[in-house]
Amino acid sequence: MSRPPHFKFTLYTAEDTENSALAYANLLAICKAHLADRYSIEVIDVVRHPRRALADGIRMTPTLTKLSPPPMRTIVGTLSQTERVLVALGIEHAVPAG
Repeated sequence: MSRPPHFKFTLYTAEDTENSALAYANLLAICKAHLADRYSIEVIDVVRHPRRALADGIRMTPTLTKLSPPPMRTIVGTLSQTERVLVALGIEHAVPAG
């Protein structure tokens, strides 16, 4: 049996705004519920790192980028519509943690 994929995410936020905090909390809840220990999250504050955001093509926050496994996906918003986020990120078939 093959090993389940490791998911790598980058979440672009704007300081400690409410929407950025909500996006992080929602992403963390999704990862804990559906990916167990098979994920990593890098958080980039675009206020502190504007050049990185521009280089990565980020124009608004919060923005989530799934880097792996392919295909790469990008979602803008608070990630509050869990089912849609799961489908968009290709997690809908991932085995739940437990």
